[in-house]
Amino acid sequence: MTQFALTVTCKSTRGIVAAIANFLADHGCNITDASQYDDALTGKFFMRVSFRAETGETLDALNAKFADTAAKFDMDAAFHDENERLKVVIMVSRFGHCLNDLLYRWRIGALPIDIVAVISNHLDYQKVVVNHDIPFHHIRVTKENKPDAEARIMAVVEDTNADLIVLARYMQILSDEMCKKMSGRIINIHHSFLPSFKGANPYKQAYERGVKLIGATSHYVTADLDEGPIIEQDIIRVTHAQSADDYVSLGRDVESQVLARAIHAHIHRRVFLNGEKTVVFPASPGSYASERMG
Repeated sequence: MTQFALTVTCKSTRGIVAAIANFLADHGCNITDASQYDDALTGKFFMRVSFRAETGETLDALNAKFADTAAKFDMDAAFHDENERLKVVIMVSRFGHCLNDLLYRWRIGALPIDIVAVISNHLDYQKVVVNHDIPFHHIRVTKENKPDAEARIMAVVEDTNADLIVLARYMQILSDEMCKKMSGRIINIHHSFLPSFKGANPYKQAYERGVKLIGATSHYVTADLDEGPIIEQDIIRVTHAQSADDYVSLGRDVESQVLARAIHAHIHRRVFLNGEKTVVFPASPGSYASERMG
Protein backbone atom coordinates (compact mmCIF):
# COMPACT_ATOMS: atom_id res chain seq x y z
CA MET A 1 0.00 0.00 0.00
CA THR A 2 1.26 3.46 -0.91
CA GLN A 3 1.02 6.43 1.46
CA PHE A 4 -0.21 9.56 -0.31
CA ALA A 5 -1.16 13.08 0.73
CA LEU A 6 -3.76 15.40 -0.77
CA THR A 7 -3.36 19.16 -0.39
CA VAL A 8 -6.27 21.50 -1.08
CA THR A 9 -6.75 25.27 -1.15
CA CYS A 10 -10.03 26.85 -2.23
CA LYS A 11 -12.80 29.23 -1.29
CA SER A 12 -14.58 28.16 1.87
CA THR A 13 -17.99 26.60 1.28
CA ARG A 14 -20.15 23.75 2.53
CA GLY A 15 -19.44 20.19 1.46
CA ILE A 16 -15.69 20.29 0.81
CA VAL A 17 -14.64 17.86 3.53
CA ALA A 18 -17.47 15.47 2.69
CA ALA A 19 -16.60 15.53 -1.00
CA ILE A 20 -12.94 14.73 -0.27
CA ALA A 21 -13.74 11.98 2.23
CA ASN A 22 -16.29 10.38 -0.09
CA PHE A 23 -13.92 10.48 -3.04
CA LEU A 24 -11.15 8.77 -1.09
CA ALA A 25 -13.49 6.14 0.31
CA ASP A 26 -14.96 5.44 -3.13
CA HIS A 27 -11.46 4.86 -4.53
CA GLY A 28 -10.27 2.44 -1.87
CA CYS A 29 -8.29 4.93 0.20
CA ASN A 30 -8.09 4.94 4.00
CA ILE A 31 -7.47 8.31 5.71
CA THR A 32 -4.71 8.14 8.33
CA ASP A 33 -4.33 11.83 9.21
CA ALA A 34 -6.18 15.04 8.32
CA SER A 35 -5.88 18.75 9.10
CA GLN A 36 -8.03 21.62 7.92
CA TYR A 37 -8.37 25.35 8.47
CA ASP A 38 -11.10 27.80 7.48
CA ASP A 39 -9.81 31.39 7.43
CA ALA A 40 -12.77 33.60 8.31
CA LEU A 41 -10.90 36.76 7.31
CA THR A 42 -9.93 35.70 3.78
CA GLY A 43 -12.72 33.21 3.16
CA LYS A 44 -10.15 30.58 2.14
CA PHE A 45 -10.13 26.90 3.08
CA PHE A 46 -7.00 24.78 3.52
CA MET A 47 -6.74 21.02 3.98
CA ARG A 48 -4.10 18.30 4.06
CA VAL A 49 -5.08 14.64 4.12
CA SER A 50 -2.77 11.63 4.49
CA PHE A 51 -4.13 8.29 3.33
CA ARG A 52 -3.24 4.78 2.20
CA ALA A 53 -4.24 3.67 -1.28
CA GLU A 54 -5.38 0.19 -0.31
CA THR A 55 -6.60 -0.91 -3.75
CA GLY A 56 -3.56 0.12 -5.76
CA GLU A 57 -4.66 3.52 -7.09
CA THR A 58 -1.69 5.40 -8.57
CA LEU A 59 -0.80 9.04 -8.13
CA ASP A 60 -1.61 9.90 -11.74
CA ALA A 61 -4.93 8.06 -11.57
CA LEU A 62 -6.00 9.86 -8.40
CA ASN A 63 -5.06 13.26 -9.85
CA ALA A 64 -7.06 12.54 -12.99
CA LYS A 65 -10.12 11.12 -11.22
CA PHE A 66 -10.22 13.98 -8.71
CA ALA A 67 -10.43 16.61 -11.48
CA ASP A 68 -14.25 16.84 -11.42
CA THR A 69 -14.36 17.31 -7.64
CA ALA A 70 -11.59 19.92 -7.82
CA ALA A 71 -13.43 21.79 -10.57
CA LYS A 72 -16.70 21.75 -8.65
CA PHE A 73 -15.14 23.62 -5.72
CA ASP A 74 -12.55 25.55 -7.80
CA MET A 75 -9.77 23.87 -5.82
CA ASP A 76 -6.03 24.20 -6.12
CA ALA A 77 -5.47 20.52 -5.33
CA ALA A 78 -2.69 17.96 -5.78
CA PHE A 79 -1.86 14.41 -4.72
CA HIS A 80 1.65 13.64 -3.49
CA ASP A 81 3.60 10.46 -2.79
CA GLU A 82 4.71 10.80 0.85
CA ASN A 83 7.74 8.60 0.18
CA GLU A 84 9.06 10.95 -2.50
CA ARG A 85 12.13 12.88 -1.34
CA LEU A 86 12.35 16.48 -2.50
CA LYS A 87 15.59 17.61 -4.10
CA VAL A 88 17.24 20.39 -2.11
CA VAL A 89 20.06 22.83 -2.82
CA ILE A 90 21.67 24.33 0.30
CA MET A 91 23.42 27.69 0.15
CA VAL A 92 25.85 28.83 2.84
CA SER A 93 28.49 31.49 3.47
CA ARG A 94 30.85 31.43 6.47
CA PHE A 95 28.55 30.49 9.36
CA GLY A 96 28.28 26.70 9.18
CA HIS A 97 26.08 25.75 12.13
CA CYS A 98 22.89 25.38 10.09
CA LEU A 99 24.64 23.52 7.27
CA ASN A 100 26.29 21.06 9.67
CA ASP A 101 23.00 20.49 11.48
CA LEU A 102 21.16 19.79 8.22
CA LEU A 103 23.87 17.42 7.04
CA TYR A 104 23.65 15.49 10.30
CA ARG A 105 19.84 15.25 10.22
CA TRP A 106 20.00 14.19 6.56
CA ARG A 107 22.67 11.57 7.26
CA ILE A 108 20.71 9.88 10.09
CA GLY A 109 17.41 10.04 8.19
CA ALA A 110 15.70 12.60 10.42
CA LEU A 111 15.35 14.95 7.45
CA PRO A 112 14.19 12.86 4.45
CA ILE A 113 15.47 14.93 1.54
CA ASP A 114 17.98 14.53 -1.28
CA ILE A 115 20.67 17.19 -0.98
CA VAL A 116 21.67 17.54 -4.61
CA ALA A 117 24.17 20.39 -4.19
CA VAL A 118 25.69 22.86 -1.78
CA ILE A 119 26.53 26.31 -3.10
CA SER A 120 28.77 28.77 -1.30
CA ASN A 121 30.45 32.08 -2.02
CA HIS A 122 33.38 30.86 0.10
CA LEU A 123 35.45 27.68 0.33
CA ASP A 124 35.20 27.16 4.10
CA TYR A 125 32.89 24.12 3.92
CA GLN A 126 34.04 22.51 0.69
CA LYS A 127 35.78 19.60 2.45
CA VAL A 128 32.85 18.95 4.79
CA VAL A 129 30.40 18.81 1.89
CA VAL A 130 32.60 16.70 -0.40
CA ASN A 131 33.18 14.23 2.46
CA HIS A 132 29.41 13.68 2.43
CA ASP A 133 29.59 12.84 -1.30
CA ILE A 134 27.54 15.93 -2.15
CA PRO A 135 28.53 18.20 -5.08
CA PHE A 136 30.01 21.51 -3.88
CA HIS A 137 29.84 24.63 -6.04
CA HIS A 138 31.99 27.64 -5.20
CA ILE A 139 30.35 30.68 -6.77
CA ARG A 140 32.09 33.86 -5.73
CA VAL A 141 29.85 36.93 -5.52
CA THR A 142 30.93 40.56 -5.93
CA LYS A 143 29.10 43.73 -6.86
CA GLU A 144 30.51 43.46 -10.35
CA ASN A 145 29.67 39.81 -11.07
CA LYS A 146 26.41 39.41 -9.15
CA PRO A 147 24.12 38.88 -12.18
CA ASP A 148 26.50 36.28 -13.61
CA ALA A 149 26.89 34.58 -10.21
CA GLU A 150 23.14 34.34 -9.79
CA ALA A 151 22.79 32.90 -13.29
CA ARG A 152 25.31 30.21 -12.30
CA ILE A 153 23.33 29.50 -9.12
CA MET A 154 20.12 29.09 -11.11
CA ALA A 155 21.94 26.81 -13.54
CA VAL A 156 22.82 24.49 -10.64
CA VAL A 157 19.20 24.58 -9.43
CA GLU A 158 17.86 23.78 -12.89
CA ASP A 159 20.49 21.13 -13.73
CA THR A 160 19.72 19.26 -10.50
CA ASN A 161 15.93 19.69 -10.86
CA ALA A 162 15.91 21.05 -7.31
CA ASP A 163 12.52 21.50 -5.67
CA LEU A 164 13.77 23.76 -2.88
CA ILE A 165 16.60 26.15 -2.05
CA VAL A 166 17.62 26.49 1.60
CA LEU A 167 19.60 29.54 2.65
CA ALA A 168 21.54 28.13 5.60
CA ARG A 169 23.02 31.49 6.61
CA TYR A 170 23.84 32.52 3.06
CA MET A 171 24.85 36.15 3.47
CA GLN A 172 24.03 37.51 0.02
CA ILE A 173 20.81 39.25 -1.02
CA LEU A 174 19.03 37.51 -3.89
CA SER A 175 17.65 39.54 -6.79
CA ASP A 176 13.94 40.31 -7.10
CA GLU A 177 13.89 38.25 -10.29
CA MET A 178 15.22 35.13 -8.57
CA CYS A 179 12.85 35.60 -5.61
CA LYS A 180 9.87 35.80 -7.95
CA LYS A 181 11.01 32.87 -10.10
CA MET A 182 11.46 30.64 -7.03
CA SER A 183 8.49 31.99 -5.07
CA GLY A 184 7.52 29.57 -2.30
CA ARG A 185 10.63 27.47 -2.99
CA ILE A 186 13.35 29.34 -1.06
CA ILE A 187 13.54 29.10 2.74
CA ASN A 188 15.73 31.43 4.81
CA ILE A 189 16.74 31.61 8.49
CA HIS A 190 17.69 34.64 10.57
CA HIS A 191 17.88 35.67 14.19
CA SER A 192 14.78 37.29 15.65
CA PHE A 193 16.39 40.59 16.63
CA LEU A 194 15.29 42.27 13.41
CA PRO A 195 14.68 45.15 13.10
CA SER A 196 16.13 46.09 16.51
CA PHE A 197 19.67 44.83 15.91
CA LYS A 198 20.84 44.99 12.33
CA GLY A 199 24.25 44.72 10.76
CA ALA A 200 27.34 43.04 12.13
CA ASN A 201 27.34 41.08 15.38
CA PRO A 202 23.65 41.35 16.40
CA TYR A 203 24.16 38.98 19.35
CA LYS A 204 26.76 41.33 20.83
CA GLN A 205 24.32 44.20 20.41
CA ALA A 206 21.62 42.15 22.14
CA TYR A 207 23.98 41.30 25.00
CA GLU A 208 24.90 44.96 25.47
CA ARG A 209 21.21 45.91 25.63
CA GLY A 210 20.38 43.21 28.15
CA VAL A 211 18.00 41.22 25.97
CA LYS A 212 16.22 38.44 27.87
CA LEU A 213 14.85 36.46 24.93
CA ILE A 214 16.66 35.51 21.75
CA GLY A 215 15.19 33.54 18.90
CA ALA A 216 15.09 32.69 15.24
CA THR A 217 12.65 32.97 12.35
CA SER A 218 12.47 30.83 9.22
CA HIS A 219 10.47 32.14 6.29
CA TYR A 220 9.96 32.00 2.56
CA VAL A 221 12.15 34.45 0.66
CA THR A 222 10.51 37.35 -1.14
CA ALA A 223 11.80 40.56 -2.68
CA ASP A 224 11.18 42.26 0.69
CA LEU A 225 14.31 41.43 2.68
CA ASP A 226 13.58 39.17 5.69
CA GLU A 227 9.85 39.89 5.46
CA GLY A 228 8.55 36.81 3.65
CA PRO A 229 5.77 34.55 4.98
CA ILE A 230 6.90 33.01 8.27
CA ILE A 231 7.03 29.22 8.54
CA GLU A 232 8.59 28.56 11.95
CA GLN A 233 9.89 30.51 14.97
CA ASP A 234 11.30 29.74 18.40
CA ILE A 235 12.92 31.51 21.33
CA ILE A 236 15.17 30.77 24.29
CA ARG A 237 15.52 32.72 27.52
CA VAL A 238 18.86 34.23 28.55
CA THR A 239 19.90 35.97 31.74
CA HIS A 240 22.24 38.71 32.92
CA ALA A 241 24.71 36.01 34.01
CA GLN A 242 25.38 34.82 30.48
CA SER A 243 28.08 36.22 28.24
CA ALA A 244 27.97 37.54 24.70
CA ASP A 245 29.52 34.23 23.58
CA ASP A 246 26.66 32.39 25.29
CA TYR A 247 24.20 34.48 23.29
CA VAL A 248 25.94 33.47 20.07
CA SER A 249 26.02 29.77 20.98
CA LEU A 250 22.37 29.65 22.08
CA GLY A 251 21.30 31.69 19.09
CA ARG A 252 22.97 29.30 16.68
CA ASP A 253 21.25 26.34 18.33
CA VAL A 254 17.85 27.99 17.94
CA GLU A 255 18.54 28.95 14.33
CA SER A 256 19.52 25.37 13.44
CA GLN A 257 16.43 23.84 15.03
CA VAL A 258 14.01 26.37 13.57
CA LEU A 259 15.41 25.97 10.06
CA ALA A 260 15.22 22.16 10.27
CA ARG A 261 11.60 22.30 11.43
CA ALA A 262 10.67 24.72 8.66
CA ILE A 263 12.21 22.45 6.02
CA HIS A 264 10.49 19.42 7.55
CA ALA A 265 7.11 21.18 7.36
CA HIS A 266 7.71 22.23 3.74
CA ILE A 267 8.86 18.85 2.43
CA HIS A 268 5.83 17.17 4.00
CA ARG A 269 3.62 19.77 2.34
CA ARG A 270 2.20 21.06 5.58
CA VAL A 271 2.80 24.71 4.68
CA PHE A 272 0.21 26.69 2.71
CA LEU A 273 0.71 30.26 1.56
CA ASN A 274 -2.11 32.49 2.74
CA GLY A 275 -1.41 35.97 1.41
CA GLU A 276 1.55 37.40 3.33
CA LYS A 277 1.43 34.67 5.97
CA THR A 278 1.22 30.89 6.10
CA VAL A 279 -0.99 28.12 7.35
CA VAL A 280 1.21 25.40 8.88
CA PHE A 281 -0.48 22.16 9.89
CA PRO A 282 1.02 20.09 12.74
CA ALA A 283 3.21 17.09 12.01
CA SER A 284 1.56 13.71 11.87
CA PRO A 285 2.43 11.34 14.76
CA GLY A 286 4.79 9.29 12.59
CA SER A 287 7.07 12.23 11.79
CA TYR A 288 6.88 14.21 15.03
CA ALA A 289 9.88 12.62 16.72
CA SER A 290 12.28 13.28 13.87
CA GLU A 291 11.05 16.83 13.40
CA ARG A 292 11.54 17.83 17.04
CA MET A 293 14.93 16.19 17.20
CA GLY A 294 17.66 18.60 18.13
